[in-house]
Amino acid sequence: MADQNFIDYVKLCCRSGPGGAGSAHFRRDRLTSKGGPDGGNGGRGGHIILRGNKQLWTLLPLKYRKHVIAKGGGNGEGALRSGAFGEDIILEVPLGTIAKDVDTGKVEFEISEDGEERIIVPGGRGGLGNANFKSATNQIPKYAQPGEEGRTEWKILELKVLADVGLVGFPNAGKSTLLASISAAKPKIANYEFTTLVPNLGIVDYRGGKSFIMADIPGIIENAHLGKGLGFRFLKHIERNAVLLFMIPGDTDDMNKAYEILLNELKEFNPELMDKPRIIAITKADLLDEELRQWRIDEIKWKEPYLFISSITQEGLTELKDRIWNVLNDD
Repeated sequence: MADQNFIDYVKLCCRSGPGGAGSAHFRRDRLTSKGGPDGGNGGRGGHIILRGNKQLWTLLPLKYRKHVIAKGGGNGEGALRSGAFGEDIILEVPLGTIAKDVDTGKVEFEISEDGEERIIVPGGRGGLGNANFKSATNQIPKYAQPGEEGRTEWKILELKVLADVGLVGFPNAGKSTLLASISAAKPKIANYEFTTLVPNLGIVDYRGGKSFIMADIPGIIENAHLGKGLGFRFLKHIERNAVLLFMIPGDTDDMNKAYEILLNELKEFNPELMDKPRIIAITKADLLDEELRQWRIDEIKWKEPYLFISSITQEGLTELKDRIWNVLNDD
């Protein structure tokens, strides 16, 4: 998925439609010269709605749509005829899209199911016609309500990538190289930090024609949960991965500390991430001879199972896919 085509953040000015005015009408026909009030209600203004679409993977269609404006409702008429509702504006978004208010930063909702619809900015209510105000003490109300104004609000839409496996690690941990080795994805690979600026998705083939989706997520750095580095722009994507694959290079000075930092960043961002299944892969195993590898094994303090892999020599990749598949299927 090309970087320029993957958009996971858009900011929109949403203006819902105003409600139509109620009618202050009195029944008149050739047989009735002084009939009672029969003014109809105004129609509701158009909503702005988000709809989930499982066929979409990016917010790209909304990147250049800065203003979204819905139409107003129709005015009420005589004979108790209500005005037409304003046409709703429906924005189709990928599953995992969250809506935020720009001013408060509050998450309002998340679209998680195909076809799910949520109103992001409601249209104005239609005004009541004068027929609603008739009473025993007021037989001929000559007034009706105006329609409610539409609302203009700035909204942020953010996408959290859905994948079976999310790759978690520091920059240059070998995440992009692994994804390129075991899938048809072609992420940008280079020997400098933050080569990956947006998530890359790859379909990994497994035995018997089976497959699973792996996401290469921009690398974590210490204090990413505070917004440092790529910060929140990547952490949100991890929330929708079923399994987290921690990748720690075999040439790291202190692998235990590296793992602790990764865990802490996820915990500080969202404690619920600690409940997700974890797999640990020690990458760049081709750089380790037998003596150095044993030394690395002896210093490991974490309790979770791990395996050595090399995307260059293909060492451990079959075993890694087996382990991922077993965890995904609770075997």
